[in-house]
Parts: sequence; structure tokens; C-alpha cells
Amino acid sequence: MPKNFVLDTNVLIHNPQAIYSFGDNNVVIPIMVIEELDRLKTQPDKKGMHARAVLREIDSLIKKGALEHGAKLKNNGRLIIAFSQKGKAKVPPDMDKFLTDNKIIRIAYDLMKKKQTVFFISKDVNARIKAHALGINTQDYEKQKVQYDSLYKGWQEISMKKSEIDRLYAEGGLGWADLYENEYVLLKTIETGHSDGICRYDSSLKKLIPLKKEFHAMGIHPLNMEQRFAFDLLLNDNIKLVTLVGQAGTGKTLLAIASALEKVFSKDSIYDNILVARPIMPLGKDIGYLPGTKERKLYYWMQPIYDNLDFILKRSTKHVSEITLDGLLKSEKLSIEALTYIRGRSIPNQFLIIDEAQNLTPHEVKTIVSRVGEGSKIVLTGDAEQIDNPYLDANSNGLSYVVESMKNNKIVGHMFLSKSERSELASLAVEKL
Repeated sequence: MPKNFVLDTNVLIHNPQAIYSFGDNNVVIPIMVIEELDRLKTQPDKKGMHARAVLREIDSLIKKGALEHGAKLKNNGRLIIAFSQKGKAKVPPDMDKFLTDNKIIRIAYDLMKKKQTVFFISKDVNARIKAHALGINTQDYEKQKVQYDSLYKGWQEISMKKSEIDRLYAEGGLGWADLYENEYVLLKTIETGHSDGICRYDSSLKKLIPLKKEFHAMGIHPLNMEQRFAFDLLLNDNIKLVTLVGQAGTGKTLLAIASALEKVFSKDSIYDNILVARPIMPLGKDIGYLPGTKERKLYYWMQPIYDNLDFILKRSTKHVSEITLDGLLKSEKLSIEALTYIRGRSIPNQFLIIDEAQNLTPHEVKTIVSRVGEGSKIVLTGDAEQIDNPYLDANSNGLSYVVESMKNNKIVGHMFLSKSERSELASLAVEKL
């Protein structure tokens, strides 16, 4: 007998294609979920967009019988729109029967009491706790989850004989295997255990290629090995997607913006301008309505970007040192946007930076990366342990997902930055708090 997967509203908002994630089983959508989607569909944000996408999908399936006997899905599953059955199994009286979450759980409870195999799927922890307390099999939506504790770091340490390291530098490369494309290596000498070189793996050559030059951009120099690796990725025009993950103060946004300015203002630049965007996701209760133009409204949300730009421009010794922050913002070389305004665009020949990408779902990251046009480069930065989206965590956010999904591609690179360089106090806070 097929299993029955009862979906909560937040699952469909998280991924509008979630109904196709359960194989040849029954996907049950309670009528209360349809009502919640209907209330959300007019919102101008991502929730509204996803609600509309789900409702369009369900509408096409209703025409195939989803309300009567279930509609067959393209993966041989079946979509069923479910209603509460009056007079059937009753949930404990302690649960508020008028609460929408409890009405949705009631659908799963009715199916369980009919001796059917039922799984209640929700990204809401409280809803899962209540369903589990009723004896219902309960799960988070895990199709696009990764294990953050074992997330790909972008580099590893390899020990070899001193003679092999000398040969690598003398010949400009050393044959190697079993590494990811664009993975970096810290070489250590077996005889002494000392660090004795750094290199990058090129799978087409099947070689470790030494990194000889010192990387820097706009007067910003790397302060540790991981930042040096990150600069190599950011300044390499052959790498079209870079992900930078790390805690506060590790330099993710600073390195990305400095590299973007270097690339756009250099004489041999292939990028026309810079686009910086971040999701509008407040920390705690937001400050409500903001007056003024779009640019003025965005100023408050984008203040961390402006801080980094100001820091870089004040320290730059290059040919753009005479450019002020106000002058740069008024020029056509730099655009700062909320992610809301990227939807539907095609973006060629630009250096894109998506900051705070850990607050995006995998579906949203896919939507953004698919906007990238010919000749563009996109950088995703964020801290997967500092998420403000209530339905995401370190394992399910879009940034972690893209790191694991896109690794080992020639045009993709990743670096995990672990050392805070902001200040002694910031480093201590990251370690102790």
C-alpha cells in the first residue's frame, strides 16, 4: 500500500515543487493548507510568489481529479486534497480545534486511525511536536538538506616528502588524484611537519598547481591562508560561482566586494558593473514602515554593505582611490538591490554578490543563480549558523545546499573561512559566546 504524506503549508512555501518529492506515494494536502495559500498569494514577497506557484500547480492537478479520487503525478504518485471527516477520530480536547495547525494535524490523525501509513511533513517544530505527541510519524522536509557538520570546506591538508614538494614547485605541478575540482591544499613536510606550500587542484590536468603570487584587491590583503584561497577564487575569471561560508568577522563580504571593485575598475576588466543584493530579513523585530524612495529605504537594510565599501575605499591605494562612496553609488558601476528586485532579470557581464545567502531556501538560490547571464560571476556569502529565517537551519538553507550540490565543477569554487579577523574582541566573541 502507498504511504500517505500529509504536507504542512510551510513545506510548499519552502519548495513549490515539494509535491513531487515523495515518489509513487500519496501526497495529501489538507483543505486548510489551500486556504492558507490563498491568504498568502497576494503578498509581494517570496511567500506570495511561492503560494501562487503552488496554487497554479494544484489547479492543473484538480482538473485531473485531485478532489474526487486523487490526481496522478508525473512521478506516479497521487495528489489528494483532503477534508476533515466529521464524527471520525478525535484529537485530545487539550488541543484547540480551531487552530489551523491542529486542523492540518487532524487530517493526518484521521488517516492514522484508519490504519494507514502516515507521515506528517512540516518545517514547523511546534507542529511536529504536537503531531508526534499524537503518535503520528513526523518528519521535517529533508529533500534539500545537507549535513552542515560535514560540509565541504574547500581545502584540506596533505603531507608529503620534502623532495616531492620541491619537485612540485620546480615543475609547476605534481600529479595527484581524488580531490575535488578547485580544491585547495596546504602542503606539510613529512620530515618536519611544517607547512611548506599551498596549491590548487586542477582535475583536467590531474595535478596540484602551486599558488605562487600574493593575492590582494583594492589595497585589501589576505590575513590568513583561507582568505588567500578565497582571493584566488574571487579573482579567477574562469570560476563563475564562488561560495564563501564562515562566521562573523571572517571577511566574507569584505573580500567579495574588494574583488568586485578590483575586477570592475581594472584596465582588463571583463565585467561592466557590480550588483550587490541581500535578502530583507531583519534580526529580531523590524522597525516597520520606512519613508522615502526605494534607495532610501534600502539604505538601512544595506548598511553593512556601505560599511564595507567605505572601509575599502578609504584604504585603497589604486587608481580608484579618488572615488568617494557617494560618487560610486551615484555611478552606474555599482547597484545595490534587495533580492526582491532580481526576480525575472537576466544579468550578463556583471560581478554579482549575494550577501546573507544563508537566509535563502534552496529553491530561491536556484532562482537567483539561474538569473546569471553570459560573462557574469556570482558570489554567495553567509554564515550558516546565523539564520534569521524561522523555517531554515544550518542543514536546510540554500547556501549550504549549493555548496554540496555544486562542488567538483570546473567553474565553481568554495571556501570555508574559520578565523575571525575583525578584531580581537570579535574573535573572542565568536569563540566564547
